[in-house]
Amino acid sequence: MDFGSLIGIAIALAGIIGGQLLEGGYVGSLLQSAAFLIVLGGTVGAVMVQSPVRVFVRGIKMAKWVVLPPQFAPQDIIAEILRWSFSARREGLLALEQHADMTSDPFARKGLQLLADGAGPEKLREALEVEIISFEEYHRQAARIWEAAGGYSPTIGILGAVLGLIHVMENLTEPARLGSGIAVAFVATIYGVGLANLVFLPVANKLKALIARQVLAREIVVDGLISIANGENPRMIENRLLGYITDQVPGAVGL
Repeated sequence: MDFGSLIGIAIALAGIIGGQLLEGGYVGSLLQSAAFLIVLGGTVGAVMVQSPVRVFVRGIKMAKWVVLPPQFAPQDIIAEILRWSFSARREGLLALEQHADMTSDPFARKGLQLLADGAGPEKLREALEVEIISFEEYHRQAARIWEAAGGYSPTIGILGAVLGLIHVMENLTEPARLGSGIAVAFVATIYGVGLANLVFLPVANKLKALIARQVLAREIVVDGLISIANGENPRMIENRLLGYITDQVPGAVGL
């Protein structure tokens, strides 16, 4: 679990609510169901118009990555590649077929199978890079719905403010009803800007960063498999692959 995301959300909410209380306001004034419905409903509708339903649903499901990110363990990947390399040097490339059957990663399995079937380095790179491009675009399409929501939300908030002011103008002769209309007007703007900058855009950027990490993991696998295909020494492979990890001390991964 990514506790950093949870802490960030808590700090953001604490800052906003704390500031409201310090200025003499109260939390209840920020809770306006009409304003929330206008902003959230309008934003969701606009995003659904922009994106196919399957992409929209996939983007919603990907939101869990913010607190439960997919596994990213480059040191383990490099260690696994070294095992494949030692096995290929001792028993030949056909031995990698056994490793393909044992690995749980479909991407690595495909690469190992291609290598065991005699694919050359260039053909191997070409096939796996197509897989990487498809993987990245597939997930980035889903992440973009949050980026789109961050763009639409402030504008929908302004729309909610205008609707609230219209309601105020319609009830100028009834002072008792002016307060609720003004509240909806201003709170709708807060919801629009707040959701965009505290939820939608941070989620979009977090998802893009997590997708980039998954792409990096696949690039490590591709580089390792091509090195094996070229018959490189396992220790040379290790030293080069460690260059993908900026905080990794060379030589720390080994068997």
